[in-house]
Amino acid sequence: MTARIIMKLLVESVRATTPEVAHISLVHPLRPQLPEWTPGAHVDLRLPDGKIRQYSLCGDPTDRMRYEIAVKREDDGRGGSSWIHRQVREGSTVHVSAPRNNFPLVQHARRHVFVAGGIGVTPFVAMTRALASEGQDFDLHLCARSAADAPLLDRLREQCGERLHCWFSSEARRFDTAALGAPAEGTHVYACGPERLVSSLTTALAETGWPSEQIHIERFAATLDENFKPEPFEARIASTGQMLHVPADRSLLDVLRENGFSMPSSCEMGVCGSCECGYSDGVVLHRDASLPLSKRQDRMMPCVSRARVSLTLAL
Repeated sequence: MTARIIMKLLVESVRATTPEVAHISLVHPLRPQLPEWTPGAHVDLRLPDGKIRQYSLCGDPTDRMRYEIAVKREDDGRGGSSWIHRQVREGSTVHVSAPRNNFPLVQHARRHVFVAGGIGVTPFVAMTRALASEGQDFDLHLCARSAADAPLLDRLREQCGERLHCWFSSEARRFDTAALGAPAEGTHVYACGPERLVSSLTTALAETGWPSEQIHIERFAATLDENFKPEPFEARIASTGQMLHVPADRSLLDVLRENGFSMPSSCEMGVCGSCECGYSDGVVLHRDASLPLSKRQDRMMPCVSRARVSLTLAL
């Protein structure tokens, strides 16, 4: 996997879409076009202190002139969103990666159903725009405290029309999974938002018979298991036979870098998918929130995932 291009982009505009969410438009100061992207893609913002944050692109995928993101201020977060809200203004410059898509639309789907919680709606803005322009079947369920707290609501209403279903707790309307209906061949469900919403949705869908391959999730952070106790293991490099010891208190990614392997990474929390690599001959304890089940037999995220006893890496 090659490293992603990092660009120095100019902030074209910053607009408040809710009291807590800034809608930011980014352009290249010299080039007329930016790298292309597909609905569901995200970019990395690299902050001056070295922090990296991922944000879904929420603009028009056919508009190569600009990238649009929406950033919610999280006062109890890790500091990235607070810095963006304080420092990023029209005319500022920010370092942004080329887009990467870990959450694409299923191309063969007959119908798409989206469930978003608050700022989790951002990937669905581009998705619904693309689907509406192609005349495809979809519905978007948006959960928020109120209309005033729903990011990019005016744009969504324009794009989706009657296919937008708002669930505002201030109006005593809370999302009910029954609104999604029974499982149907060709219908795919996508969800993004707070862990409580995503977990309750996936549990309810499983209980009502939805096949796992028809459910697609994007999380803000990897799911934490408070009872998980990391154990040491050995990693063999397939190309050389070199054996690396991974202590219980170190990540596989750290050990690989320490031994001269140039591994791309971004969030190092198991969310962005940047450090994905192949493996064989081992039992992997997957602790990321980005790899689909279909890829976990031979792919892993070394920033957070570990192995039982040993494994062989496709490096």
